[in-house]
Amino acid sequence: MDEPVLLTGAGGRVGQAILRGLGDEYDWRLLDREPLPAAKVPDGVTDADRYVADITDERAVREAVADVGAVIHLAGDPRKTAPWDSVLRNNIDGTQVVMRAAAEAGVEKFAFASSNHAVGGYETAERTPDLYRAEDDYRLDGSELPRPGNLYGVSKAAGESLGRFYHDEFDMSVVCVRVGNLTKDHPPREYERGQAMWLSHRDCAHLFDRCLRAEYGYEIVYGISDNDRRYYSIERAREALGYDPADNSADYTFEGEPKPDRDAEADGDRYAPESFAPDADRPANESPADPNFPADPDDA
Repeated sequence: MDEPVLLTGAGGRVGQAILRGLGDEYDWRLLDREPLPAAKVPDGVTDADRYVADITDERAVREAVADVGAVIHLAGDPRKTAPWDSVLRNNIDGTQVVMRAAAEAGVEKFAFASSNHAVGGYETAERTPDLYRAEDDYRLDGSELPRPGNLYGVSKAAGESLGRFYHDEFDMSVVCVRVGNLTKDHPPREYERGQAMWLSHRDCAHLFDRCLRAEYGYEIVYGISDNDRRYYSIERAREALGYDPADNSADYTFEGEPKPDRDAEADGDRYAPESFAPDADRPANESPADPNFPADPDDA
């Protein structure tokens, strides 16, 4: 893609996974509510391409999306316990502002970070905990209706509907990625649900790379790694986007340690783990999580 890519919520966990995997691949514009320190910015991103703004600021958002070819929209309140006033402003109103600005600017592709919480209501007492285990064959594939498990999930379902509207009305390609449980070096430790929906950092970068490169109309896909234990199907992501995940939570123990017999090819360098300043360069008092809200351990 020759045109710039706007990444909102660039300082958050998903944004950093994307940038650390794809930092050299695209001409980035980065938007966040607070200034991004150098440790969070890929080489080559100038001050002019770094926007400090709230996504409900229509004027600032229109400026940020001008002349971009694609948008990856991550910004919002990531807390699964977020109150209604926050999800309404940050996740629904903010998403509407960004999508409308993108559609009116003629943006070609829009990748929206939805969430597993948009379908959390399917995890009923009758289905769990068997649902989280490899021998269970229940699958959600993206064709089911949203069934939010909390108000945060309601806001993500609303974002998916906004994406459908802007695709139909403006012919903007929109993909909604129901992100699972993102962790960097290993699956969530001693957490069945998290291991079933694990998304590694490099698979996260690869998935959003495919969102930028593939041709599609409107899609809802699940953002998890190629886990043996899973209740989200990744077949639509494979078919529509060409997603080819490298990681599998089954290659780790329940405690999150690599198994001795894990596939050595899983340690390939398709996406280098660091493409700019490493975490070691991050100030000690600076969290890698979203700087604008407290982080949940399961906030995607």
